[in-house]
Amino acid sequence: MSYITPLQALWSSVIITAIYPVVGKLAVGSVSPLAIVLLGTLGTALIYVPWLCKKGYWRLLFRRDLFFKFAAVGLFGTALPYLLIFIALNYTTPANSAILNQTEVIYSLILSAVFLKEYPSKKQLFGTAVLICGVGLLLAGEGLSVKLKGDLIILATVWMFQVSHIAAKKLPADIPDNLIVCARALFGFLCTVPTAFILTRFDVPFYCGFSLKSVLILLFMAVFNNLIGNIFWYKAIRNMALAKATAVILVYPVFTYLLSAALGYDKLKMTQILGLLLAMGGAYMVTNTIRKGTEK
Repeated sequence: MSYITPLQALWSSVIITAIYPVVGKLAVGSVSPLAIVLLGTLGTALIYVPWLCKKGYWRLLFRRDLFFKFAAVGLFGTALPYLLIFIALNYTTPANSAILNQTEVIYSLILSAVFLKEYPSKKQLFGTAVLICGVGLLLAGEGLSVKLKGDLIILATVWMFQVSHIAAKKLPADIPDNLIVCARALFGFLCTVPTAFILTRFDVPFYCGFSLKSVLILLFMAVFNNLIGNIFWYKAIRNMALAKATAVILVYPVFTYLLSAALGYDKLKMTQILGLLLAMGGAYMVTNTIRKGTEK
């Protein structure tokens, strides 16, 4: 994917990321969270089987110095957070889910500095602060009290994505992006299998209706979210500072909110509109620091 720049890949990932909370809400009653994660990751992994066999990359997936990094990418990037988020969407709205994920930027700034030695510039910090103020207004207008259970579940997941991204950044530079995407799906599936077994013992349901809606939901997760979206994401974060990429992708609630409102899950008010404008402005500032090449 050399024809696309890291910044273009990042914004492409933003659009796909904005859609999945709405898809998760649409899945309620048709496909259970366990089924979405399990079958979605399995579908992505199966797509990669011919490529793995042709390239002979199977050995790399289980090589001692790479195994635990790949496992962390799958466990903390897909298996646990997606499962929790889709469970939370039974209680909260797609917009609330997306907005609460903005707290991830805090973990990104701290963990990137500690583990990757990537330190934000003053302009990046200012742009990030404006973005957070924007999503804060969105959140204030939405209100948490009615959907508290789902919101608390969402808040318990945000740090997991950053652990996964740091593990991916720690992989050798010669590891293809496609292999990371494949590993995220494969290890996400392998980690979800025992998790599903345990949760079903506690009456957490596993079901998938045989309908066009269910098929389209699973296809979106396997092909667009887990495959194409992650290809764009790793193209971006392996060529720029993680905190910068995180700050930009966390503007996705703007698009989630608009889509969710269009489908009737949320209503736009003046507070939310002001929040949308601030969030977009903050993302634009951070995007400019990337475009000016303050880091590769």
